[in-house]
Amino acid sequence: MSERKLDLGWLRIFEAVGRLGSLTGAGAELGLSQPAVSYQIRRIEEQVGAPLISRMHRGCKLTTAGETLFRAVHGGLERIDDAARQVRASLSSPVMRIFTDYGFASFWLMPRVAEFRRLHPGIDVHVVASQGLEGAFDGTSDAAILFGRRADFPGEARLLMPERVVPVCSAGYRARYGPFDDPRSLSRQPLLHLDTVGKPRWLTWTTWLAVQGVEREPAQGDLGLNTYGFVIQAALSEQGIALGWIGLVDAHLAGGSLVAVGPEVRRDDCGYWLVTTGEGNERRKALSDWLLSQPQ
Repeated sequence: MSERKLDLGWLRIFEAVGRLGSLTGAGAELGLSQPAVSYQIRRIEEQVGAPLISRMHRGCKLTTAGETLFRAVHGGLERIDDAARQVRASLSSPVMRIFTDYGFASFWLMPRVAEFRRLHPGIDVHVVASQGLEGAFDGTSDAAILFGRRADFPGEARLLMPERVVPVCSAGYRARYGPFDDPRSLSRQPLLHLDTVGKPRWLTWTTWLAVQGVEREPAQGDLGLNTYGFVIQAALSEQGIALGWIGLVDAHLAGGSLVAVGPEVRRDDCGYWLVTTGEGNERRKALSDWLLSQPQ
C-alpha cells in the first residue's frame, strides 16, 4: 500500500512519456490507450503554448520546452511520492508523544521506555522534553508527566511519583570533605542548585535546610545549573552537594557513584503527575496503565 501513487492526472502522463520516450509505453504503464495518452499530451501543449514532444519513427523525444517542464514535473512527483510514503508509514505505526522535563526524561523515563516498546512493538514513542510547562497542553502530546502540586493539575491527573529528596554527593567528595554529621555541616559546603524561572515547583536547598532548622543564603562556591542532568553531572565530578530526587537518582545510589549524606524530606502533595490529553483511545490507555504500573 505504501507504494500506491497519488492520482495527479496529466502530471503522471507527461512524466511517464518523458521518462520512457514512448506514448505506447506510457499508456501501458498507466493503463491507458495510446490515443488517450496522445490526446492528453496535445491538451498539455495547448495549455503550455509550446510543443513538448517530437514524434519519431520509434517512440518520441522531449523538445527543449518539454525538457524544462519534465525536470520540474519529475522532481516534483518524486517529492510528492516520498511524502505520501512517509504519511502512510506514520499512519501504519502510531506515535505516542510524552511531554516531560529533562531530568525525568533522562533519569526515569528513557531507561524504562524500551520495556514499553517491547510490550507494544506497534507503537512508536516520542519523548518531548522541556524545563518549563510550555507545550504541555498544546494538543501535540498524548501524555504529560509534570512536576508540581496536586492543585496545579486537572482533577484527572494521577500521582506517578511523590517528591522525596535527599542530599547526595559522590563517594570521593564525601571521603575528601566529610563526614557530614548534621545538616549544618552540609550547609557549609558548595551546594549545587537547579535554577528555575519564577516560583520553584520543586524543593530547593533553602526549603530543605529550613525543614532541618538551618538558615543559609546562597554562598560563593555554590553552582547554579539550568537542567537536572547538569546538576547530577556536577555532583559526580565532585563539585559540591546536590539534592537527589528519589526515583531519578536511584541507579546512581544503587551503583555507589552517588551517596546520600542527609535525611530525606518528603512532600506528598508534590511530585510527578501523569496527565493524559485529548480523547481516550486504546494506545493512550496502554501507555497510562504502563506508566502507573512502574515501581516508584
